[in-house]
Amino acid sequence: MVEDWTDNPLTLKLGREELIIRRRYEVLSIINDFFIAIWFLIGSILFLFPEYETAAVWLFIIGSFQFLIRPTIRLISHIHIKRIPSSNWES
Repeated sequence: MVEDWTDNPLTLKLGREELIIRRRYEVLSIINDFFIAIWFLIGSILFLFPEYETAAVWLFIIGSFQFLIRPTIRLISHIHIKRIPSSNWES
């Protein structure tokens, strides 16, 4: 049975592989953003207590490093999608 892409309104012209890849990298990016928020929130709270300032600084450093990971995830995603043969994009 040959299925026409118009039979299924959820089928995207981008192709199944590209959609799966985009979703995986999007989830990685969301998880990364979530941890950035956690590090900065905890670091901000720790700054209220002088004895925990060193730990707070380290959490800010970790969060700042994760800001570098964000564009790295996007770049790797684009490279990964570019490697999909164009014949896979067309159903």
